[in-house]
Amino acid sequence: MTLDAAWQALERDDFAFAERAARETLARTPDDGEALYLLGSALLFAGRHAEALRPLEEAAACLRTRGVGYRLGHCRLALGDFPGAEAALRREIELHPDSANAHNTLGVTLVNQAKHEQALAAFLAALRIEPAHAEARRNAAVARGQLAWNLISLCRWDEARPHIAALRAGVQDGTLAAAPFTMIAVSSSAEEQRRCAEQHVREQGLDRVAPVTRRSASRASRIRLAYVSGDFHEHATAKLAARLFELHDRSRFEVCAISYGEDDGSPMRRRLKSAFDRFVDVRDASDREAAQRIADGETAIAIDLKGHTPSARPGILAARPAPLQVSYLGFPGTMGAPFIDYLVADAIVVPPAEERFYSEGIVRLPHCYQVNDATREIAPQSPSRTEAGLPEGVFVFCCFNHAYKITPEVFDLWMRLLRKVSDSRLWLLEDDPAASANLRAAARSRGIDPARLVFAPRMPHEQHLARQRLADLSLDTLPCNAHTTASDALWAGLPALTCIGSTFAGRVAASLLTAIGLPELVTRSLQEYEDLALALASDRRRLAGYRERLVRNRLEKPLFDTDRFRRGLEAAYETMWEMHCRGEAPRSFSVDAP
Repeated sequence: MTLDAAWQALERDDFAFAERAARETLARTPDDGEALYLLGSALLFAGRHAEALRPLEEAAACLRTRGVGYRLGHCRLALGDFPGAEAALRREIELHPDSANAHNTLGVTLVNQAKHEQALAAFLAALRIEPAHAEARRNAAVARGQLAWNLISLCRWDEARPHIAALRAGVQDGTLAAAPFTMIAVSSSAEEQRRCAEQHVREQGLDRVAPVTRRSASRASRIRLAYVSGDFHEHATAKLAARLFELHDRSRFEVCAISYGEDDGSPMRRRLKSAFDRFVDVRDASDREAAQRIADGETAIAIDLKGHTPSARPGILAARPAPLQVSYLGFPGTMGAPFIDYLVADAIVVPPAEERFYSEGIVRLPHCYQVNDATREIAPQSPSRTEAGLPEGVFVFCCFNHAYKITPEVFDLWMRLLRKVSDSRLWLLEDDPAASANLRAAARSRGIDPARLVFAPRMPHEQHLARQRLADLSLDTLPCNAHTTASDALWAGLPALTCIGSTFAGRVAASLLTAIGLPELVTRSLQEYEDLALALASDRRRLAGYRERLVRNRLEKPLFDTDRFRRGLEAAYETMWEMHCRGEAPRSFSVDAP
């Protein structure tokens, strides 16, 4: 078989044929650069990144062919070697400066190293490349989406505005112009988010993946659940769900983890490995190989905990390894994918009238959709305000959301609050030094002393929870609310104020506050939100009453009752499985309170 035929096979996604051809050539001539490039590409496309690295490195050492350095950089990026990926991609750009792929991937690599300013230059370079053919147009769309994401992460709102407008226009006219996770952050339209997700699924070919072979899961045995994620380590998802995995009723369920993320060696990783009946590491497996392992385990229900978030691998469930497949927790919106049957939600985040904006059947849990771990530890001692960089005796508004969630409209509102509450500070998370500098400049341009913005450095989670007790009121964002950040504040005993939005992502905090018994802190408009924030800052006794209620409710109301939540979720799994066994198609339903 010739290498030309093998390259053609690779274009048809026949990775096995291409790999065989490359290995046959290398058996005769071990230093054949083209065969090394072909072998590395076949392994890379099959998701076998660790195996692909050596042949790609050897190919890059002897070839100047377009694409070799890009694929080597892509491989190193997938393996988490960001400096190595950057070096390979810069060499590719030096040899082939018109490679939009290389510029795009360099930008992603730089973002992963928090080199946001350099990443902007890479994305802009990709956009300058003439979109003369389909691949280049896709590259330009990806670059524009990455550029918009980077700009909002840096709070460079004026620069981001035209790119966001272009992304939304691209979604409306059918051009793939944004990753679904970007659209979650910039769009307040659930219809637009569904359209974006569906376009993304089609563009990525996820709707055309051939199913793997699977045997029927037996109803007589325990229902086999497979939680699929790249976040089974020190991560927000793990912090929320670890106790759920431990509490699952093993008399009715067998619980497996399908992990494609890093092993960070953390206590959380060790805890999670003990929490499951089986913990299957598929980091080095291709999507199809990972799917086959789920199918071989006779999984009844596969639960995707990542959705369309960064570093997700939706291609695994695209191969339909389980009879029922569910989207839960990680992605606050529709997957827009024919291979996802259900979305776990509640009546607040997805009201019945808005089901048309979701491609899945909606499973409404009785209280809040978000699981929480009531065993999360809070450091026994909080720092002093002085130690946290906060003055004593002032009113402290805080928002520990990521910077990309802060919009100019919300920031304007916050600055009005600082102006009206003269002895106040705004306490924000130090997401990126450049973002912090831009927020201080934005405050100055609005007539507010930048020193009244105080930035909190990252620290271990237990200490982060403890320091939140120093604040007086947590403020939320729109169109994307606080999610884990909001439950962190409530668990720490800090009242949180939100404005309910028009999408799943914009309704999460309302769901959390309702489940903790503080619906009065859910407002219906930004004007009501601003008025209530001002009223609470002006009436310390009223705010103290909310704090006291929150402390009482933490262990009484449903939000932090992990076992009550577990019973509701298990009832949902049993209902969907029973419907499937009766031959019924997936459809929306609600779960009664346990």
